[in-house]
Amino acid sequence: MSRKLNLDAMSVDEMWQLHEEIGRVLSVRLNSEKRELEKRLAQLRRETETRQPEQTEPSSGAHAPRRKYPRVLPKYRNPKEPSETWSGRGKQPRWLAAALNAGHTIEDFLIGEAASQENLGRARPSQ
Repeated sequence: MSRKLNLDAMSVDEMWQLHEEIGRVLSVRLNSEKRELEKRLAQLRRETETRQPEQTEPSSGAHAPRRKYPRVLPKYRNPKEPSETWSGRGKQPRWLAAALNAGHTIEDFLIGEAASQENLGRARPSQ
């Protein structure tokens, strides 16, 4: 089986025949391997199903529904494009980063109610 083929000496018809034979052998081997993997997967599924009823403690949250978070209102608005807002969470939007690099402060972009709420929050004495 370890004979080396001299492809330069082969005719086009011989190479085409070799190509078709390789395709057939690969197809048979791939189908066989696929069947083996499917059998193994079915076996693993059966093992998993038989183990799950034995578990009395709750699972590690893999099946728990995701907690709903309240909607966060925007705190900052782009004065050039009022529809562009940012809640202050996550990555800064490009328009805000560019404005900050240009020398503006983040307080310049506070939305009216958010600005008054932040000022009230800072004015409270700590307990």
